[in-house]
Amino acid sequence: MDRFDALTLFTRIVETSSFTRAANGLNIPRATATLAIQQMEARLGARLLARTTRQVHPTPEGQAFYERCVQVLADLEEAEAVLKPVAANPSGVLRVELHGAHAQRIVLPRIREFRSRYPELELVITSGDRRVDLVGEGIDCALRGGTPNDSSLVARKLVDLPQVICASPDYLSRFGTPRHPEELGEHQVVRFFSGNTAVDSTLDVMVDGSPQAFATGGWMTVNDATSYVVCAQQGCGLIQLPRFHVEAALNRGELVEVLPEWDKPTLPLWVVYPQRRQLSPRVRVFIDWVAAVYEARFGTNRPTASAPRVTPASRKSR
Repeated sequence: MDRFDALTLFTRIVETSSFTRAANGLNIPRATATLAIQQMEARLGARLLARTTRQVHPTPEGQAFYERCVQVLADLEEAEAVLKPVAANPSGVLRVELHGAHAQRIVLPRIREFRSRYPELELVITSGDRRVDLVGEGIDCALRGGTPNDSSLVARKLVDLPQVICASPDYLSRFGTPRHPEELGEHQVVRFFSGNTAVDSTLDVMVDGSPQAFATGGWMTVNDATSYVVCAQQGCGLIQLPRFHVEAALNRGELVEVLPEWDKPTLPLWVVYPQRRQLSPRVRVFIDWVAAVYEARFGTNRPTASAPRVTPASRKSR
């Protein structure tokens, strides 16, 4: 293993707190990773990593070395991008996190276009509703709904997604159809939570030009978007989410839009990535491509500015 590969390995171990995860992410045997770090420590004459039965963390010397390694690797990648035609045809592995609905309905139906444009890239897509730790799990970039509030990530806004409140015909026949936002408090919702976030049991409507949250009741709580929609189809209560997610169900009559004459707050969608990877040609070409995909689908209602940190976080993130 050459020195630059060893530096990459070392930074991944620090970021994942694990020899095994770092080795798996780089597709090398764990024994090779262990030997490479032992050789690095011997060459430098310093202990870089402290190991316990459960975790690996850098020593003070290792932390200082890690910070220099991050800068060295970023400079190297930038230099290669300038001197080689890699920016036009990047290669290597690109790891992307996509929520299920975005993967299935928007990104993956057009993924052959990305492949034909960048045939040297290998994609690894993590799909689900669990919010992963990008740095800790070695993910290059992710699509996130809501408002980003992680200062360790760079964020680029892609689009503002139109939202809809809806319910099944059965639910509305049993409990009635609300005609005004004030009536929402008399209804049940399918409650939603993700990760460590609080359970969301409100519905948001624009009133006099400002978003207002209306508290509701409910007896069903889920933590993934697919179950959220299925519960609504089964008459468990009202739901609120981006329209594209339930467009087909609305067209088939399985769900019915509620308060269609009232505007709903849009859900901002961002692509986020760790700061140290912002110069990666692999990440750059994917972000540019996926931005064009969302622009073609939803229009050009997005700014070009980045937002490293914005608070507070939006609750509507499914």
